[in-house]
Amino acid sequence: MARFLVYLEPAEEGGYIVSAPALPGCVTQGETKEEALAMIKDAIEGYIASLRKHGDPLPSGYEAGEFEVVEVEVESAK
Repeated sequence: MARFLVYLEPAEEGGYIVSAPALPGCVTQGETKEEALAMIKDAIEGYIASLRKHGDPLPSGYEAGEFEVVEVEVESAK
């Protein structure tokens, strides 16, 4: 079993866009958070299957990543 950090963001048209930053280009979407998470799980499994099929290794450090949230003051453009 492997663990991947995923990033969820609200889509402008509704629903969520979700990506796995450790796997370049592994991005999908869903109407709800639950659907988006199910979709990215499927996308990650497909990504790994494709790597194995082509004899490519998993990117290193995929389990070591960490996200933090920081807040900064941003002035409105005038």
